[in-house]
Amino acid sequence: MIKGMERVSLFSCAELEVVEGFYKPAESERLYQRLLQEQNWPDNRYTVAGRQFILPRLQTWHADPGIFYSYSNNLLQTRPWTPLLSELKAKVEALLNYRFNSVLVNLYRNGEDYVGWHADDEPELGNSPFIASLTFGAERQFAFRRKQSSEQGHLLLRSGTLLVMQPNFQHHWLHSVPIENGVTRGRINLTFRKVISPANS
Repeated sequence: MIKGMERVSLFSCAELEVVEGFYKPAESERLYQRLLQEQNWPDNRYTVAGRQFILPRLQTWHADPGIFYSYSNNLLQTRPWTPLLSELKAKVEALLNYRFNSVLVNLYRNGEDYVGWHADDEPELGNSPFIASLTFGAERQFAFRRKQSSEQGHLLLRSGTLLVMQPNFQHHWLHSVPIENGVTRGRINLTFRKVISPANS
C-alpha cells in the first residue's frame, strides 16, 4: 500500500486505493472553479459511422505530443497540457512515483450527467493500466462490480479525493458514475493515464 493512502476494504476489491483530502476543501473549491472556467469545454455531440450521439457529460482530452488514444480520439481533439493540468499531474506523480502522459477531464454538470459501466482496458493502455482519478466539486458515487461474479460496491468521492485504480482493477472490475437526481452541482474528474505509444509497444 502506498504511504498515506487508505486501502478500500469493501468486498474483495483490494485494487482500489483512496487518498481523502489529497487537496484540502478550500483549495479543492479554487481548483474546481479554475477548471470550470479555464477548460474550453467542447460540445457533447459527436458522430460515429454517420450517426450522431450525445455524450452525457462534457470532456476534454490532453496528452504529450505523439500520444494517441482511440477512445478519446473517436470523440475529441487531442489538446496539449495546460499549466493547471500540468500542475495537478505533477502532484499526483510525486505521490505515486509514476509518470503519466495523458489525462481525460470530465465535467458532470449535475446529477443527470453520468458514465455507464465500463473498464478502461483499451489496447493503448497496455496490459497493466495504472490510473489515478482526481475529483473536484460535487460528491458523487463511484460504483464498481466484478466482471465474473455478483460482487459490487461503491464509494462516495468527495472534492479533493484521489482514487487510484491498480492495474488489476481494469481486468477484474467494471465501474461507473451513476445518475443521482438530487445532485445539482457540477463535478470535475481527471483520470491520469499512461498511453503506450506505438514506438514503445
